[in-house]
Amino acid sequence: MQNENEKEHVLKYKLAYSGIILLVYIVGKNIPLYKIDLSAYQQASVGVEDLLVQTIGGDFIRSSILALGVFPSMISALLVQVILALRGLFTKAKVSPRKSQRMTVAMTFAVAAFQAVTRLPELKFVVTGGMLPVARAVAGVEMVTGAIFIMWLSDRNGKYGISGRMVFVTVNILERIWMTLLGHPIQKLAVPLAAAALMMLVILIMENTEKRVPVQRISIHNIYGDKNYLAIKFNPVGIMPMMFATAVFMLPQLLVSLLGYLFPQQSGISWCQENLSLTKPFGIFIYIVCEYLLTIGFSLLMISPRDITEQFLKSGDSIVDLRAGRDTRRYLGRVIWRISFLSATVMGACIAAPLILQLRGDIDSTLVMLPTSMMMLMGFSCNMYREVSTLHSYDSCRPLF
Repeated sequence: MQNENEKEHVLKYKLAYSGIILLVYIVGKNIPLYKIDLSAYQQASVGVEDLLVQTIGGDFIRSSILALGVFPSMISALLVQVILALRGLFTKAKVSPRKSQRMTVAMTFAVAAFQAVTRLPELKFVVTGGMLPVARAVAGVEMVTGAIFIMWLSDRNGKYGISGRMVFVTVNILERIWMTLLGHPIQKLAVPLAAAALMMLVILIMENTEKRVPVQRISIHNIYGDKNYLAIKFNPVGIMPMMFATAVFMLPQLLVSLLGYLFPQQSGISWCQENLSLTKPFGIFIYIVCEYLLTIGFSLLMISPRDITEQFLKSGDSIVDLRAGRDTRRYLGRVIWRISFLSATVMGACIAAPLILQLRGDIDSTLVMLPTSMMMLMGFSCNMYREVSTLHSYDSCRPLF
């Protein structure tokens, strides 16, 4: 019989569970779609946008049953959060976690189905004739099922493992970095690695630096009363905007492609089609604008001045030298706006630097995403380290009796 005083090692079990989840995920990435022609993807060349999408998604030849990657679940989670935030502007009624989960599943299914339908015409199969529609239908069902399966794995890992879906993205980035380093000589890697080292240092500083807003707690009346504060990181929402910027950047590309199809003789639309790419200055500018909007928008959504102000009003706490209510809300709005703008500027500069070096010819197009990938890896590592450190501290606590 187990000793009642023996402490359970939570960190060990969570690490083991995440290891099993990752093993299942890696096996799934190596199961090809039904009747897919794998030989057609061995030497396929990809653009800069494809490199970034594949780095996050993980399926580098986009031919496995998990070809859609984590993007459907990430996009659906974002859309549900935006919907709930907009709903909160008009009503104070809360949505139950179960209903929110159902909304996320439905949205994931819709996004996955849309992506599968748009990707099927690009896939190459070993069958032709009457069997080709059957192969495409089966492959589409497999991709949608794979996206739902990844969502389920992420949910299970979030409950019983470490870092939820971010652990999948981290593994994908590590795999891409390793493949990139092995596929190029050291002479070509010198400039990208130097840029990556600088960007990793910047993100490390941003992730571990915070602004502390002094807070007066009515329930604390001891020597620690003057040491309470509201902490806001200089990188409020981490690497999330970088991950979604690519998906948002595709929206104007799709719009311009549609306009080009409807109005093929318009020179302005043709110019946009040619220049709306990460290999052109105009495309880089639009991409950085998307990153700015996402960083500021996510910061105001995730660190809502309205929600914090309402919590202060309910608890009786307040920011030092500020009245609770409208003054507090305006002050927090200004603080979060300035911090998010600073974060967007720093992150945008880090993203734009390797892209500009590519325009000048200092970095090969196949290496342009290496610094960005390593910067994202550093951001995820900081978050995972905090979670592991918290669990380790919990395991280190000894029972009182």
